[in-house]
Amino acid sequence: MSNETKTQNSVTRPPIVVVVGHIDHGKTTLLDHIRKSNVAAGEAGGITQHIGAYEVVHNGKPITFLDTPGHEAFSKMRSRGAKVADIAILVVAADDGVKPQTKEALAAIKANSLPYIVAINKIDKSGADVDRVKSELAKEEVFLEGRGGNVPFTEISAKEGKGIDELLETILLMAELENFTADSGKFAFGVVIESHLDKKRGNTSTLLVRGGTLKKGEYVVAGEAQTKVRILENFLGKSLDLGAPSSPVVVVGFDKLPQVGIEFKAFFSQKEASTEVQKFKEAQSKPNAKQDAKTPQEGKRVVLGVVIKSDVFGSGEAIRHEIEKIKSEKIEIKFLRIEAGEVSLDDVKLVSSAKNSIIVAFKTSISQDVKDLAERRGVEMASFQIIYEISSFLKSRMVSILPAEIKRTVLGKAKILKLFKGEKDGQVVGGKVAEGALKKNAKYDILRRENKIGYGKIGNIQSGRANVGEVAAPDEFGAFCDSSVALAVGDTIEAFLEEEVRGEL
Repeated sequence: MSNETKTQNSVTRPPIVVVVGHIDHGKTTLLDHIRKSNVAAGEAGGITQHIGAYEVVHNGKPITFLDTPGHEAFSKMRSRGAKVADIAILVVAADDGVKPQTKEALAAIKANSLPYIVAINKIDKSGADVDRVKSELAKEEVFLEGRGGNVPFTEISAKEGKGIDELLETILLMAELENFTADSGKFAFGVVIESHLDKKRGNTSTLLVRGGTLKKGEYVVAGEAQTKVRILENFLGKSLDLGAPSSPVVVVGFDKLPQVGIEFKAFFSQKEASTEVQKFKEAQSKPNAKQDAKTPQEGKRVVLGVVIKSDVFGSGEAIRHEIEKIKSEKIEIKFLRIEAGEVSLDDVKLVSSAKNSIIVAFKTSISQDVKDLAERRGVEMASFQIIYEISSFLKSRMVSILPAEIKRTVLGKAKILKLFKGEKDGQVVGGKVAEGALKKNAKYDILRRENKIGYGKIGNIQSGRANVGEVAAPDEFGAFCDSSVALAVGDTIEAFLEEEVRGEL
């Protein structure tokens, strides 16, 4: 969640920003320029080790940037339904436009319900075409400010430094509107964003503090790894006494190397830390306890996004197991979040950002505030007391979002024998039905030497100078034809009917 419940220890925290986009569109150049320009003079050059994140100050206000291309922690954590960043910058090159990785990054942003800014980069390049980029983004349902939408954007040249200040100001404005807060009085929690073995110092990790305050002398647990916090440093390698919310901090001395993307928690005593590690191991050993971290390959299939909120964790996993039995080549169920607890406002925000998504609540409550937000955002929620009813409900929901299929029925074929006068909207032809029948208002394909070269629609049909509804083989006919290309003697027209039918699983 972006914010915690307000307490007397609540503080405004800096925004955490991730930069995403297609390869070679300038993500690294942008981050390099921001770091060199906004980290205190003399200190930027002191960053000798890549730790995955750093802090900058713009107009006296701090911003935390995640600094790993295609950030591993970001991609791994989003598949588990947890948030790493608060704001995303989607970088799109002005001379290259929207590319496959642009679309992937956009899907990740929307799946995480992340506020985001579009940075149109490389405006200094000779082939830059900002308007084309904006149009391509609109096709991906990214509607920018000034073009009928509310997604902020800046035009930049990361190489020359143009527009960077405006981009940072937009981040700070967005952060002010979102009002990111944290309870500084709690024990720290957050995400492991980098891990490596330092030959001199041992297992070392960069932790992104999402909430609470991390202090020297406390114990940190990340999955099966734990350590007492003896060495605590900032992104410049300087010693710290504490790590505040939104800070990237380096902790040294883990007994095992923590996984990138896993969540961490801080504790007062070693006993509490060891108990937490044991709980994690037990949870991992249970059947179906591990959520699949792979992002579903959506391809051309329709995707139904599902958030499951249940009374206890075990119920959520049982529901997931039942739902996974519903298989279809035409539609895929994507689990956006599986958690125990009440349906939250953040659940509604997540679902509202993803097309064809729904919240399933099992033996858990939904507050009036959540119901009101869901109604405003058009989010569908369904509550259940019996697990198997969820499968039945989702089956019907899947059918309802399947696109209608076009059923085509071939009526017959006819040979064009003669051309008459041309009309304003088509031409009059004479022919003979070779197979089946031709019907008034039927569509047809034009075949010339057995190759399809066009299409059209039959208007009026005459047989023996009388207007008829259809004419069957082997009769001759006259007809008014509206074609995409002019018909010629010797052409074959293949008539057919099309109707929309509801898709089936």
